[in-house]
Amino acid sequence: MATVGGKRRWIRRRALRVDQDPAHSLYLFTLTGEELLSIATISRLARDGVGKLIGYQRPEVKRHIRNITEYLDSGRVLFPNSIILALPTGARFKEVRGRKVDDGLAVAGTLEIPVPRNGEDKPAWIVDGQQRAMALSKSKRKQLPVPVNAFVADQVGVQREQFLRINSTKPLPRGLITELLPEVGTVLPANLALRRTPSALCDMLNRDPKSPFSGLIRRASTRAANKAKAVVSDTTIVQVLEESLTSPAGCLFPYRNVATGETDFDGVRAVLLTYWCAVRDTFPAAWGLSPKKSRLMHSAGLRAMGRLMDRIMAAVDPRDKKV
Repeated sequence: MATVGGKRRWIRRRALRVDQDPAHSLYLFTLTGEELLSIATISRLARDGVGKLIGYQRPEVKRHIRNITEYLDSGRVLFPNSIILALPTGARFKEVRGRKVDDGLAVAGTLEIPVPRNGEDKPAWIVDGQQRAMALSKSKRKQLPVPVNAFVADQVGVQREQFLRINSTKPLPRGLITELLPEVGTVLPANLALRRTPSALCDMLNRDPKSPFSGLIRRASTRAANKAKAVVSDTTIVQVLEESLTSPAGCLFPYRNVATGETDFDGVRAVLLTYWCAVRDTFPAAWGLSPKKSRLMHSAGLRAMGRLMDRIMAAVDPRDKKV
C-alpha cells in the first residue's frame, strides 16, 4: 500500500534485486492493479510537433482487454503473467538488515516507488503488458496482486530496446517495429538489425521535403487527421529498400558495406530521390492516390517499380548533374 514519507507518498514493497547490469537494477515484486495504474503510464507511439518520435507502445486492443477483464471478474483466477515496468532513478531499494539469507543471485529488501502528486507525471512506464494493465484498471478486482518485473531506466531508448527485444518473436504490427528500429542504437537481434537501415531510409523518405513520398507513407505514429493523405504502407517501402540493399543485384547494394554494416546514406538518398522523383513526374495522374484508385501506389505496383529501379539505377550515377 502507499504510505507517507514526509510530503512524498511512496509504495513500499518487499522485493528481490537481481544485479545483471549495474546501470539498470532489476527488481521482482508485486503490485495490485490499482497501485500499478497509479504509478505507471503507457508510452504511446506518436510524433511531437517537430516530427520527433516519442513513445513506443501500439494502440490498445479493445477486444483483448475485454476478454482479460471478463476473466479477472469471473471468480477464482490464476494470473501469472508479469507486467514489465521501467522505473525512474528516484525509486529506492533498502536491503534487509541483519543476517544475509540470500542465495548469492538475488538480494532481498524493500523497494520504494514514489507516488505522483496531483498534476505530476507518473514515474514508471509499462514496457510490456499494456493490455493486461488496461484490463486490470477496468476489473472489479482492484486489489488482485500482480507479479511485476521492473528495471531502472529513465532513458526512452533503453525502454524501446527492451520493448523490441521482448516482442521480437510476438506478433507485433510490422509497421510498429519498422518505425521504432531507427531509434534504437544498441545491438539488436540479427532479424531486427537487418531491417534497421531500410527503416531509417523509409523515415527519411517520409520526412524529407524533397522526397516524392513526403507525407505519403502511413506509419504507426501517423495521426488520424493525416491518414487520408498517407496512402502508402511503410511495410511496402521497407520491403523495396530491404530487397535492394541485401541483393547483389540491387542498385543500393554497393552503398552498403557488408563487412562493417555501414551504409552510405547520402548516396542512397541521391539514388532514391532521383529515381522516385522521375517516377512521380512520369505518372503524375497516378501519384499520391489511394491504392484503390492507382495501381502504381498499390504495394504490388511499388514493388514492381522497385525492381525496375534496380535495373535502371545500377547504371546511373545520381550525382551526375546531367541526370
